[in-house]
Amino acid sequence: MDIKNRISLLLLIIGGLAACNAQEVLTVEEAVKIALENNYQIKTAKNELRMDEMGVSPGQAGMLPQVTASVLDNNSIQNLSQTRVDGSEVERDNAKNSSLNYGVALEWTIFDGLRMFADHEQLKETQKLGEAELRQTVLGKVGEVMTTYYDLVQQQQQLSALDSTLLISEQRVELAQNRFTIGKASKLEVLNAQVDLNTDKTEMQRQQELHKNTKILLNEQLARDLKIDFKVIPEIFVDQNLSLEKLENQVVEENPELQAEKINKRISELELKQIKASRYPSVYVTTGYNVGRSTSELGFSTRSQSNGFNYGFGASLNLFDGFNQNRNEKIGKIALENATLAIAEQEQTLTSLVNTTYQTYLTNISLMELEEKNELIAKENLDITVEKYRIGIIPTIEFRTAQLNYINARVRNSNAKYQAKVSEIVLKQLAGSLKI
Repeated sequence: MDIKNRISLLLLIIGGLAACNAQEVLTVEEAVKIALENNYQIKTAKNELRMDEMGVSPGQAGMLPQVTASVLDNNSIQNLSQTRVDGSEVERDNAKNSSLNYGVALEWTIFDGLRMFADHEQLKETQKLGEAELRQTVLGKVGEVMTTYYDLVQQQQQLSALDSTLLISEQRVELAQNRFTIGKASKLEVLNAQVDLNTDKTEMQRQQELHKNTKILLNEQLARDLKIDFKVIPEIFVDQNLSLEKLENQVVEENPELQAEKINKRISELELKQIKASRYPSVYVTTGYNVGRSTSELGFSTRSQSNGFNYGFGASLNLFDGFNQNRNEKIGKIALENATLAIAEQEQTLTSLVNTTYQTYLTNISLMELEEKNELIAKENLDITVEKYRIGIIPTIEFRTAQLNYINARVRNSNAKYQAKVSEIVLKQLAGSLKI
């Protein structure tokens, strides 16, 4: 069986093994799903959002009354020597006195310059900020998982290419040995073939090491057992229909980082409202029910008891605070201006990044098509070279050159597809349109 047929047989065997183990293939959709369920940073971001959600309440904003219950029990034992105005004297040792007071009180701020409403809106915006931060975390982690996943795909393709070149190198050693045995080749040709075979084996081992380490990295990103073994899909498919104009519009509308900056501006507006609320009076009402009881072995009254309601209202207004009110309002306005500038800066940064990444994406698409053609040319050249070497009409160095050209063309082709896919992932991540 010649080299060409043996390569075809090897590819058929690899294809059959892949079909038999189809249940072991981890798809990128499954990897993303596992990451969303297990990843520690995503879980942490979800918990932080839950805390923000629980904080959105009228009570947290100070809109509801405060009700407190209290109890106070005082006791004393005293020695008394007393001279009264009529000249009489009273002396008492170990005189006991006690008082007990308990009740319920309510205090409710009914007006504070509308600060409580601004507080409530700020709590809502804080929740929205948490949602934007969670989405940013999810997009970032999904992007990492997908990038690592497709890195494994290209490494798997490179392993396949190295398998093919190893087979060719083994056949070359065998052919060189046969030619040397019958006197048609020198020992040097056999040694060169063996050196090249060992070089290919070294490259294979290094590629296998990288492949295993990348699997461990992906398992870590999925927050699961690092020793779980799996396979990935055999091919990378790139979306070649991305539109720059559409991406730019999506960045403005959907990018979570930009949305977070817009929410921060809204929070700055509400903080300025809270500061301005101090210019208005604060009005509160109070009421309660109290029970009191006291006993004393001293004085004119030895026992007393009271119970009943109390109610009232109060108001306060800041008349002068060392010009802090004016100063705080000016600071709040500057903070709001900075928030507006941050939005403009973030939008420009993201638009610039989308444009540069899009140019890289177009270049990678072009290189992907070019390298695919180069691989076909290199394969045809290798087939011709193998036949010529088999009948002994070309030197060893020409055979090795054709062999290396083929393996390098396959590696460049798989890498070009991977780089194009990474550009696609980054663009969709920036635009907030990455499927999760």
